[in-house]
Amino acid sequence: MLYLLLGIAFGITLTQAEVLSWFRIQEMFRFHSPRMYLIIASALGTAMLSVEIIKRQQIKTLSGDPIVIPPKRMDRGIRYALGGTLFGIGWALTGACPGPLFALVGNGLTVMIAAILSAIAGTLTYGYLRPRLPH
Repeated sequence: MLYLLLGIAFGITLTQAEVLSWFRIQEMFRFHSPRMYLIIASALGTAMLSVEIIKRQQIKTLSGDPIVIPPKRMDRGIRYALGGTLFGIGWALTGACPGPLFALVGNGLTVMIAAILSAIAGTLTYGYLRPRLPH
């Protein structure tokens, strides 16, 4: 129940900040406004700070297990570039980042159900192909 309430609060926050707005996303991809870039930069900064705190304070999960964040190997940066490019293409085509898809449906944009189903299909495809991919 707690996670459901947090998800609803997250969706309301994204809606009020207009992060879900297709027009704001198009502004970003057309370089007409720095708004979305500033939001992304603040999210990135928050994530970096959180990871650093987790590492330095050796924070554990609620069940008491240590949180282990393995280092990223950048020797094969092509996979990050390719993944980021595919992510960006999907974001530009749908006008929605995967994070707020459910919030968009909750706001009445039921067409985003197709994006959710596509994301699920992509995840299942990756899960199937993962053993055959270079990691």
